[in-house]
Amino acid sequence: MSTSVHFTVPAMSDHDHQELDALLAALAADEWPMDIGRARLFYDAWGMPIADDIVVQQRDGGHLLTPPNAEGRLTVLYLHGGGYVYGSLRSHGLMVAEIARAARCRTFFVDYRRAPEHPYPAALDDAVAAYRSLLDDGLTAGEIVLAGDSAGGGLVLATLLRLRDAGIALPAAAACVSPWTDLTGSGESYRTLEHEDPMLDKPVVDLVTSSYLGDTDRTDPYVSPLFGDLAGLPPVLLQVGSREILLSDAERFAAGLRRAGGTGVLEVWPGMVHVWHLHHARLGKAREAVNRLGGWLRAQAVGA
Repeated sequence: MSTSVHFTVPAMSDHDHQELDALLAALAADEWPMDIGRARLFYDAWGMPIADDIVVQQRDGGHLLTPPNAEGRLTVLYLHGGGYVYGSLRSHGLMVAEIARAARCRTFFVDYRRAPEHPYPAALDDAVAAYRSLLDDGLTAGEIVLAGDSAGGGLVLATLLRLRDAGIALPAAAACVSPWTDLTGSGESYRTLEHEDPMLDKPVVDLVTSSYLGDTDRTDPYVSPLFGDLAGLPPVLLQVGSREILLSDAERFAAGLRRAGGTGVLEVWPGMVHVWHLHHARLGKAREAVNRLGGWLRAQAVGA
């Protein structure tokens, strides 16, 4: 059955507005470096320490994060954001660990290769290899769910397309935060929200796009899953902020899932910025979104 749900997000309280104003002021005080090396350090510096009760273990291809409330065999495979150029466990560890806690399961944080040192399709190859490694561990596809943010959200969707096309059993579900689904930048919100988005702008988007793709066709479905055949995909949750330029990427992908007969849950969070979940320690709406995402993933998994 084809379903597309636009979830009603609770309104913001006065306290929520105060927290958001403080975050917006902090974001406005910093300027994103155009030098990739400096920008990687800048992004990592925004990260917060992982809680002490989360067990972090290295494994081939990344890290395994296990919260104290983990139950059963359910495993989240997580693909971080950062335009395929930035991002690491340092920048994303707190958020991903709290998603693991909310889903009550272990999470495989994939350290996929980043551009420009390793352009497309390195990240996609690594994501597929990470998924296959979980199957090799003895997990069934129904015991695995995928999640990711920004470029990692787009990579989650591209991974689903690659797995389906290769005839590999698909995971039970996927959740994407502020997903980058269209690397052509054709979404209407690129223009309408250009001056409201405090985190993404066209120069940065152009830099990471060229770093990742080079001469690769930007409409290739494994690059821009929005342009792919979306039939046969598992349920997908998309969470996006109302003030980010990638709003159209999430809205159009949800509509594409509906047309293809799939199940999509679209949550547009009023006032929120790009991947607000990263600000888990300072933003109540980030904690709320993380809890909803983790709970939704667990509800989709087989036998969870």
